[in-house]
Amino acid sequence: MTAFPEPERTLWTAYADSRRRPRRIHALGAEHREAALRLAAFPPEPVPGRESRNAYVRRSADTIYVCPWETRLRSWLAFDRFRATLPAGVSEAFVPSEVADQVEQEFERWKATGRSLQPHILSSTWHVPLAWFVAFGQTERCLLLGEPAGDERKSTTCFGENPGRGPATAAVTRTLIYVTAMAEARRRVTAALRIVRDTLGEGTGETTVLAAGQVDALGRWLGGFHPGALVELDYGGLVHLLDDRTLRADESVAEVGVALEAMERGEAELAVAMYKRLLARWRPVRALESAN
Repeated sequence: MTAFPEPERTLWTAYADSRRRPRRIHALGAEHREAALRLAAFPPEPVPGRESRNAYVRRSADTIYVCPWETRLRSWLAFDRFRATLPAGVSEAFVPSEVADQVEQEFERWKATGRSLQPHILSSTWHVPLAWFVAFGQTERCLLLGEPAGDERKSTTCFGENPGRGPATAAVTRTLIYVTAMAEARRRVTAALRIVRDTLGEGTGETTVLAAGQVDALGRWLGGFHPGALVELDYGGLVHLLDDRTLRADESVAEVGVALEAMERGEAELAVAMYKRLLARWRPVRALESAN
């Protein structure tokens, strides 16, 4: 909370104590419904007219951590990526050109104010980028597989020595989250970047386990926040695409760690084996983006 200037600090403090804010267990669904309603409107509204006043809140001991949704900023950034990756004729089938032009003009006016373009949340569709796993350790994982109707309970598996850093949920829900201290995340990313550059240079694409550019981008993003912050990796809606067995068997963080250690020792075969395991897990999930 101390990272926010006034009056934001006072506003977020009151928000964290509010009983009316979306709880963590419902927050992802609330954000998704809000976006779906905007995009289903006629004409569609790719970017909300006002910035969201909601945030993810976590408490650990006497410290309150707040991660603003920043839905408007993230929507602008996402819409820019959307238009850049599709031909104009295709993107216009989703958002009419006059609406898209208006959104772009509003974004340019917003950027002219000099505000930061760095959101508190990075998002990825249909997969978790391999570089994101670098910042975490396997013992920082918390897997909750929900509580169905009746007496049967699904499993809950949390590791780590500080339970205060586990998911701040009011009830058992289906989620997979990694949480670590900012200092630890930065240390791991710095070490990984050195290994990747020493062994693979600036390679990109799927010809390498990790691309130096992706790891470097993650490090620069982390560098923009308070050193006492926490960093989360949340599988979000992906947990609803993967069954219990798949989630329990997901060792992506550990596999990336083993691959990096193998690269540092010059054990190319082990690094490639870990990379193949990662591809076997994530390629089918990414393929769902273009599934009929």
